[in-house]
Amino acid sequence: MVTRGRWVLPVISDYATYAYIGDVFVLKSYRGHGLGKWLMECIMDHPWLRGLRRWSLVTNDAHGLYTKFGFTPLKAPERQMELHDPEVYMREGEAKPEARCSETS
Repeated sequence: MVTRGRWVLPVISDYATYAYIGDVFVLKSYRGHGLGKWLMECIMDHPWLRGLRRWSLVTNDAHGLYTKFGFTPLKAPERQMELHDPEVYMREGEAKPEARCSETS
């Protein structure tokens, strides 16, 4: 994850075939100065992330930025699935269910 107090750019990857860019955030006072573009250049050129077969991300309003780096709408959206729970953070204090899998030795 890249973070400097003004921005956050988490990347999740297996470093072999896939990377996911999640929840890019730039403080309002730093927006409009090319910081998002610079962050993307840094990530896309990072030696551990070069040559990956697939990248993905979700965006509400930065399509223009990401298309500059080769991102396109999903070619096969029927193959994508998600588990989305928008209320997960609203259930503060709710007991977490015990894990269904147990550790094996």
